[in-house]
Amino acid sequence: MPKTTPARDVLGTELEECSQEPRTGFFRDGCCNTSAEDCGAHTVCVVTAEQFLTFSKRAGNDLSTPRPEFGFPSRRPGDRWCRCANRWVEAHEAGMAPRVVREATHERTREYVSLATPKRYAVPG
Repeated sequence: MPKTTPARDVLGTELEECSQEPRTGFFRDGCCNTSAEDCGAHTVCVVTAEQFLTFSKRAGNDLSTPRPEFGFPSRRPGDRWCRCANRWVEAHEAGMAPRVVREATHERTREYVSLATPKRYAVPG
């Protein structure tokens, strides 16, 4: 059986969990894991804020309305959620980016933004 390498965060260490409640991630495994099938690159672990949820809704991605038909509960301020890297960059450029949990943000995020950018938004810890 081949040995698998653990996923890495933007700091180069082992990727930590983002959230189990609500369960997040492209694979709904609680982590911002990714693969070639994850075209949206759900790699940025954010802490949602009201300002960001409002921005996201106006941008056409309503995270605050439950969608039970898709098994999607609403996001509330303070929830951790794996966000698409390009959507996070859009929020950053608009001055609406939420805080980032770097230890739970997948290294693939660095394909979209330099390490310095998420560092400015890092959750203290």
